[in-house]
Amino acid sequence: MSVLHAPTYRWTVEEYEELGRTGFFNENDRVELLNGEIVIMSPIGYRHATAVTRLTNFLARRSGGRFDVSPQNPFNLDPRSQPQPDLTLLDPKCDKLPRHPEPEEIFLIIEVSDSTVRYDRQDKCPAYAARRVREFWLLNLDENVLEVFREPAGPAYRDVRILAPTETIAPLAFPDLELRVGDFLP
Repeated sequence: MSVLHAPTYRWTVEEYEELGRTGFFNENDRVELLNGEIVIMSPIGYRHATAVTRLTNFLARRSGGRFDVSPQNPFNLDPRSQPQPDLTLLDPKCDKLPRHPEPEEIFLIIEVSDSTVRYDRQDKCPAYAARRVREFWLLNLDENVLEVFREPAGPAYRDVRILAPTETIAPLAFPDLELRVGDFLP
């Protein structure tokens, strides 16, 4: 016996933003748009908040005007996706644009994950790769590791590494910006 699936509606970024303007979402609603679907985001726990704060402070102090640090703000991934990563390193020219940033203006996306590892790895990561986000880091608080994704090729990344707390890494765009993974783990 086969099961027929009912069709679903895929939202565009424009429609999603209009829902926000009309008050459909409450200011406390934590949602994002990915692949045309409105996704309810998990509440931010202590470890997650601490890691985001540590990363934000470190990166902001070291930016030297080369990039802007954008914590938990949306960007336009494509016409049906407006995710809100925990941190994004942006081209500093983005603050003069009349729209949210797009993939070519992003140096690095960082997701901090405790309860959303599966969603970040299985849904966001392929979406980022398919839209050529050049580098994506997943700070996996469940396993206390940093998952690094580089070299997008279709819906995957060719270069995938898992770094332990004692290891260091720098973003591809800023090789002098070396950080130790454990410094950001609460």
